Amino acid sequence: MRRRTRKFIGTLIMLAFVIVYSLIAMVIAQGRLQDADKLWQGVYYFVVGLAWILPLMPLIRWMERPDQDQA
Repeated sequence: MRRRTRKFIGTLIMLAFVIVYSLIAMVIAQGRLQDADKLWQGVYYFVVGLAWILPLMPLIRWMERPDQDQA
């Protein structure tokens, strides 16, 4: 599979993942954190704001692999 095709597929997967991830994060925040202290809300949003990167790193590595003919 060519790099351009992998990037297109990876972009679609990342977009779908980020949409679902953000919706789940918002539901958790609205259900559990509304009455929490501002400090805990800040910690939650900081962690959740960075945590989406970890599951997507293997996908990003796959997208950036060189083509078979270039290797």
